[in-house]
Amino acid sequence: MPQPTPPLPPNLPLRPRRGFVAAPVVITGLAGGLALAALTLFGAAHEAWALILAAAVLAVTLVQARRARQEAARLQAEMAQTHVEVAPGALSLPYTSVLNALPDPVMVISAHEPDDLTGRRFVMVNRAGRRVLKIQREAGLLVTAIRDPDVLEVVDEALFGGLEGEAVYEPGGTQERIFRVYARPLGVASDGAQLALLVLHDETDIRRVERMRADFLANASHELRTPLASLSGFIETLRGHARGDEGARDRFLGIMHVQAERMSRLIDDLMSLSRIELNEHVRPLEEVDLAAAVLDVIDALAPLARDKGVVLEAETPPRGTVSTIGDRDQVIQVTQNLVDNALKYSVSGGTIRILLQADLSAEACVAPRMAEAARLSLLTPDHGPERFAALSVIDTGPGMEREHLPRLTERFYRVEGQKSGEKLGTGLGLAIVKHIVNRHRGGLAVESAPGRGAVFTAYFPLAEGPAADTPDNSHDVAKVS
Repeated sequence: MPQPTPPLPPNLPLRPRRGFVAAPVVITGLAGGLALAALTLFGAAHEAWALILAAAVLAVTLVQARRARQEAARLQAEMAQTHVEVAPGALSLPYTSVLNALPDPVMVISAHEPDDLTGRRFVMVNRAGRRVLKIQREAGLLVTAIRDPDVLEVVDEALFGGLEGEAVYEPGGTQERIFRVYARPLGVASDGAQLALLVLHDETDIRRVERMRADFLANASHELRTPLASLSGFIETLRGHARGDEGARDRFLGIMHVQAERMSRLIDDLMSLSRIELNEHVRPLEEVDLAAAVLDVIDALAPLARDKGVVLEAETPPRGTVSTIGDRDQVIQVTQNLVDNALKYSVSGGTIRILLQADLSAEACVAPRMAEAARLSLLTPDHGPERFAALSVIDTGPGMEREHLPRLTERFYRVEGQKSGEKLGTGLGLAIVKHIVNRHRGGLAVESAPGRGAVFTAYFPLAEGPAADTPDNSHDVAKVS
């Protein structure tokens, strides 16, 4: 028993059967011929009816001919969309729209001679490939897009050896990316060129998880060894000869509490750093009010500054006038880490300036703010003509020698001979700042001179729109003592 034909999905372009366009025109033409024959047979008596019939048939014929032209134009446009000529005289590749929809970069490589190293060309690259490899054209020399020797070797094996191959490819840049490259032979093109397919699969997340696990275990085992040994020793002492000594017990319990808090902070910072590194290559999508974030951090740290006798001076544009595309919690964490670090190394009676400036170039963000001081860019973004907002935290602490600056963002690095107050840090604050700023496609710089303090500047790309047009003289000045 015949089954009913299932209905077609909506908005699906229908391809007419052969003869669908020409059949209505032929039928109406035959009808017109019959009308003329009727005019001849019946004579003048039915001349009026025959003329009316002929006019009607002519009108229907014209309408059908117009529809036929429209259908032919639609078919031609559909074929042009499905088969794209990627370059003059190059191979016509079908299903280009399908390849552009793939999330992984895909390239088709063409070459004629094995000895012609500059003859390897990509004759097609999909949209993901153009974005990842930062190329503008759909055809060109392969070495202008990929220069990795391992990748070029597996491409040659696929082109001229007919072998399938794999390689690991790291494009470089401030946002680390790791790809697994697959090369597959495609045979011979109509012009005699050898063809190969190149697919780049993103393995950044997998590699980051593996490295995060290894780093966490190594760092935790190294940094937790000292407080654990201290706790173990004090517990053994309290269980031994100091069991009845109330003064020693209170003192030992206080030290144990401090060590336990340090372990807790260390684990929290390690987990935070691991989460940030895991998503460092994924840019945030929310719009963040930088001025509001900075002012919120200053309000939160004001009591701590008062207790220490340090003055906080903030110079920021009004709320709602400076924004970036980012993660608000992470932007607050950057500000809090920089200001908290300045508080740790400031003495009573000192001053900390928090300066937020908008609509600056990358060069202006790292311009000197402290005369005759050592300067270093700890992170330089891969940027074009963007404009940035720069957050500078200027303290009057002990400062640092030049040789310490390159290592400031290393994990657990501390400048020898400096004390950071009663609340010891974990040595991860600036490392967290660097990775957060890198995720936001920004930059980080430091200036310092011994005995004169330090300046840390983190800068973020401005969001598109009116927020980037803040006048330089519209600043709110706040002073907290």
